[in-house]
Amino acid sequence: MKWINAKPLDVIRFDQEPSHSIADWRAAMHELLTSGARPVAMFTQKQPDGGHRVWTALTLPATNTLCLTNAVFPLFEKQSYPSLSNEFPSLNYFECELYEQSGIEPEGHPWLRPVRLGETWRHHDAPYSFYRVEGPEVHEIAVGPVHAGVIEPGHFRFQCHGEEILHLEIQLGYQHRGIESLLPQQKPAQRLVLAESIAGDSVIAHTTAYCSALEALNGTLLSLRSHALRGIALELERIAMHLASLGGIATDIGFALPAAAFGALRTAVINLTAGICGSRFGRGWIIPGGVRFDLDAVMIDKTREILGEMLAKFSDIEALLFNSSSALARMEETGIVSAEQARAAGLVGLAARASDIACDVRADFPCGIYRYSSIPVLRLDSGDVYARAKLRALEIYNSVQFIFEQLDNLPAPKPVGIPNEPPPNAFTIALVEGHRGEIAHVLLTNAQGQLSQIKIKDPSFHNWHGLALAVRENGISDFPLCNKSFDLSYAGHDL
Repeated sequence: MKWINAKPLDVIRFDQEPSHSIADWRAAMHELLTSGARPVAMFTQKQPDGGHRVWTALTLPATNTLCLTNAVFPLFEKQSYPSLSNEFPSLNYFECELYEQSGIEPEGHPWLRPVRLGETWRHHDAPYSFYRVEGPEVHEIAVGPVHAGVIEPGHFRFQCHGEEILHLEIQLGYQHRGIESLLPQQKPAQRLVLAESIAGDSVIAHTTAYCSALEALNGTLLSLRSHALRGIALELERIAMHLASLGGIATDIGFALPAAAFGALRTAVINLTAGICGSRFGRGWIIPGGVRFDLDAVMIDKTREILGEMLAKFSDIEALLFNSSSALARMEETGIVSAEQARAAGLVGLAARASDIACDVRADFPCGIYRYSSIPVLRLDSGDVYARAKLRALEIYNSVQFIFEQLDNLPAPKPVGIPNEPPPNAFTIALVEGHRGEIAHVLLTNAQGQLSQIKIKDPSFHNWHGLALAVRENGISDFPLCNKSFDLSYAGHDL
């Protein structure tokens, strides 16, 4: 068998799983990708001789399983393999990251480029240079990494013919926080702080992924109430960030009234989160073994009241936005990503669902409360700014309904069992659906059973390329609107 089938949060022992030859590893990936698999994670485990054991996790459509395959690259042998990205573009960025972090080169890669280390690009031929379109009247526009607004750093290199964008190359990696290397070195309490700092607008989602993986390794079983409270926290974060994105979209089309109203509604939601845990972004709420803050009867009533009022106002404001002919003219048929493009690029989350691809961890890999209480997976097929905006509005209604259902049926509190010691030489993969899409945390232990390595993947890792596809053949003035419709994370990508 060239791969093993597993579920998220299954504990896999390195020392009990055989390694394959590089040729077999590549053949397994080729077979899976040919069958429609999508890459979820690619990570390396240092070998005693200094070489690398490379693991790849892929998921097949509608199987609810992860397919794991691996190969060892010994230190004193050739550190390369024939690239798969020409045939399967969804693996493109994963191969770039693998090369950047380990030096294992995908030979024949169509576009080997920096992921986070553009200023110290390691390719042996020459320093990295941006892709250029040649032709009469083609010109180049460079934006960032320092921007006029108060936003995070990122560089955007446009190749344009007049006002039309022919190509956009996005270079990130300006925020070198080193979370993946720092986190295993810290004490447990500090690790939690770092997990909360991966992406400031996805604190709850990333912390839930980290804690879920840690609990799987420790064999910690959460109470159903803790699962329900985590689900409430996740959906509150989704509501708040969807409101922020809708406000940004309204701003970028010059529609001031809904922009201001969405901002006010978001404030009410994040203030509700602050009332529960003391932080508007949910810091401190999720901890290993469950949650630090529960909901008493007073807070349950307050949550119902605030969300009910928010929903009533939201209904009027989103109707104003989506019934405005001038707003629709800016959103419809702008920034289109077709289903074929989205599938080839491996887009996840809302960006994929807006292009008619069902991709939602809550349905595909239900964990926690989502095993018992499902949320419908909504899709639209136009793949444009309108679809990405409208889906946010629809998901807000579903998330509020989900929270009301949990509040009406909160299980009684139960004590958490004493965790076990993590097994040695093992790893597990936790998947969580954040407001942007699939978040993956891979936690690895060493021979002493201590946390030795973590691999983090934010949905932005998949979806930045979706933005580059969306702006092609659009006007340069449409870029801010397309960008906000994806609303991706610089910090979550840069780590």
